[in-house]
Amino acid sequence: MLTPAAVLTDIEGTTTPAAFIHGVLIPFARDALPDWAARIDLPEVAGVLAEVRRMVPDQAELTTLRRWSEQDLKLAPLQQLQGMIWEQGYADGALRGEVFADVAAHLRLWSHKGVRVFTYSSGSIQAQRLIFGHSREGDLSGLLAGFFDTRIGSKREPDSYVRLAIGMNVPTAKVAFLSDMEAELDAASVAGMRTCHIAREGTRAVPSERHPSAADFAEAAALLGLPCAA
Repeated sequence: MLTPAAVLTDIEGTTTPAAFIHGVLIPFARDALPDWAARIDLPEVAGVLAEVRRMVPDQAELTTLRRWSEQDLKLAPLQQLQGMIWEQGYADGALRGEVFADVAAHLRLWSHKGVRVFTYSSGSIQAQRLIFGHSREGDLSGLLAGFFDTRIGSKREPDSYVRLAIGMNVPTAKVAFLSDMEAELDAASVAGMRTCHIAREGTRAVPSERHPSAADFAEAAALLGLPCAA
């Protein structure tokens, strides 16, 4: 089996527990919104608030940001402010990035073997960098060749994966895409990528009937012809 030249991986539910995203990161940022929204002396915050006012002119900026956070909307002003909050939280030691136990070993192995690894998430590129850069397994960000978010396109549209391959400078046929979401795998497969459904124990993911399925990165590596960490 030909070894893929690159791995593209989803984050939530694939490299990182969904409970960390929704039970730690998002509440942490939501609780800090009032304090950060008051820091109008910071040009970055002032810019975010100005954009929020432009988008929703008839409502207080903090009210809008809270509503967007509660609805988990992936809107640029909210993501920018969340990124500032999380960056400070990681720097202070209040946050540590979470990855599943098998992830760090495979990122290190694939990087060592020359298999480039990229991430693709609905979370911002900054949020992705912070999770891997401040993980409990150490700084893993240097093992990743690049980060992509949905500014490149929807994760359920085949054209997004074509654009991703162009950005990665790898033909789609030589990319292995890992995700816990079948709809994303469907789109990647239509674009020509090899796929593997990650259905981890203890999650809601049920092994796919349309794609090869693995319980972790070790099983995925064996299915896709990638180097496998013991």
